[in-house]
Amino acid sequence: MTTREMSVAQATVEFLANQRTVDVVDGVRTEVRTIPGMHGIFGHGNVAGVGQALKQAQTLAPGLMPYHQGRNEQALVHQAVGYARHTRRRQTYAVTASIGPGSTNMATGAALATTNRLPALLLPSDEFATRAPDPVLQQLELPHAYDVTCADLFRPISRYFDRVQRPEQLFSALLNGMRVLMDPAETGAVTISLPQDVQAERILVPEEFLAPREWRIRRPAPEEVDLAAAVEAIRGARQPLIIAGGGVHYGFATDALRTLAESTGIPVSYTQAGVGTLQWDHPLCLGAIGSTGSTASNTYARDADVIIGIGTRYEDFTTASMTAFQHPGVRFVNINVASLDAYKMGAGVQIVADAGTTLPLLRERLESVGHHTSAEVAELVRREKARWDATVDEAFTVRNQPLPAQTEIIGAVNEAMDARDVVICAAGSLPGDLHKLWRAEDPYGYHVEYAFSCMGYEIAGGLGVKRAALAEAQAQGKAPEDGRDVVVMVGDGSYLMMHTELVTAVAERIKLIVVLLQNHGYASIGSLSESLGSQRFGTKYRYLEDQRRFDGAHELPIDIATNAESLGVDVIRVEPGEDAIDRLNAAVAEAKARPEDSGPVLIHITSDLYLDAPGSESWWDVPVTGVSELDTTQNAYQTYRDHKSRQRQLLGDGRDTDERNH
Repeated sequence: MTTREMSVAQATVEFLANQRTVDVVDGVRTEVRTIPGMHGIFGHGNVAGVGQALKQAQTLAPGLMPYHQGRNEQALVHQAVGYARHTRRRQTYAVTASIGPGSTNMATGAALATTNRLPALLLPSDEFATRAPDPVLQQLELPHAYDVTCADLFRPISRYFDRVQRPEQLFSALLNGMRVLMDPAETGAVTISLPQDVQAERILVPEEFLAPREWRIRRPAPEEVDLAAAVEAIRGARQPLIIAGGGVHYGFATDALRTLAESTGIPVSYTQAGVGTLQWDHPLCLGAIGSTGSTASNTYARDADVIIGIGTRYEDFTTASMTAFQHPGVRFVNINVASLDAYKMGAGVQIVADAGTTLPLLRERLESVGHHTSAEVAELVRREKARWDATVDEAFTVRNQPLPAQTEIIGAVNEAMDARDVVICAAGSLPGDLHKLWRAEDPYGYHVEYAFSCMGYEIAGGLGVKRAALAEAQAQGKAPEDGRDVVVMVGDGSYLMMHTELVTAVAERIKLIVVLLQNHGYASIGSLSESLGSQRFGTKYRYLEDQRRFDGAHELPIDIATNAESLGVDVIRVEPGEDAIDRLNAAVAEAKARPEDSGPVLIHITSDLYLDAPGSESWWDVPVTGVSELDTTQNAYQTYRDHKSRQRQLLGDGRDTDERNH
């Protein structure tokens, strides 16, 4: 057996550089680098291990493992996730961090990756395996469990966790980590903890371990018995509905979804992750569903008797906290590559299979029996879609004064972007409004992180998407300027949480377009607080006044435009005025016209904090206290009880426990 003497860190870098993802979709084989590069910030723990290995690779073999410098470890994981989403889980980045806070900074990113079912490879550094200098700086000491370190934080939030205590353990750790990383049903954060002394240790590495290795994405087909059960359930439906989730994208099944809908007349609603699975103006597209959905989807879903969930995890926003489906005999046919999701909602039919392999077979079976929805269903879809489209048209074209509503800003940005461009968002009121209103024309054109709804994801995740879009254009033989522009929409609250990766975009001259909405507060939680009787408590950016209050009239003098300029970002200020929306539209067009190597640009516009988007005729369960001295809370509690009475239970009489107690 041929071996090479290397450090553990050097072996890790070379191993990761030689991993390949192989995917076969519709007979077309795709092969790409699984780990196209590594992000990292160096400190004690990884500077002499992984840092040395990356420097050596950069010197001796510059293309082996490209390194990207970052400003915050959490943001680096977000970049990996953004890249993974745009590449449809075929690729992701590895992230290295020092021990202590460097590693624990990645925890939020790990939870986000796992919750979203998106791959990210985390390499936190750890304490000395030998315990020679004990304790070391930033070491966690627990008197009852001395083997527990800060890295153990990642165990419950990773899909795979391992710690390389001895050099020989590296082989199984990395191979098992890759196995989970590229498994569509199991993927998420993969964390391999590397003690700082082990990183630098010598090891004889078999050449076989370092040789190119392929990881084929599994796309299982449905079992015949499940397919037959699904056909039977759908044929018996009077008012069926398809709910398309992210699994449609990851299964490359958007064309199959469209032909299934057209063949059967079954309308389609989509989750946050499923936006773009069907073009917004398709006659059978009812738009977003659930708490942030369209009235078209929610009206239709209320009386739907069969729900066909494709690649969805049925988040509470999707189900309107279990109130969206009111038909007493509603049944669920779930198609999902992950059995965890296929069995949700007490599904009557579970097809544990890939959406791309399943939908063509389901369409063939339904066509063979001549199944099609009724004329009454077609008229209901037409009527409700027209009603919602008119609502969105009005929201986009109304001109509020003195400040525009967030909906007007969304409309202007939507209009200014090309169909192939990508909009990025994550937290606050923007994701809900985008879910309702955004008119997606391209399957890759909408990227909202909403499984974890993480404030601060936007700019970092957007940078990851932009990296993927640039790589996509290169792979297609296009010039960078002929690829996709990436537009991040972010509120001032989320910007202040994490905006440091703008510096990374400046350093690498990456054109990332950021539209910053300044409304001096947390619009989403403020509106929610008001609806729950808490009067927007703690949600405005104001000076501290009497009685420890932050809701006075005096806004904080926050100047985000100047802040961005101080980081080296080019800023376009859209000042308030009657033509602000027209100037915003022009600003986006100007930003798009800039060269690809011009660096990031931020467009700053002030919006009205209090103007909400059109209602969804839906609900989201956020508990309201039943004991309060405030009239606003008492009134909100009565409304809450009314909604809870319609909440669907998995088992039992269908009423909430609190409702029965009254």
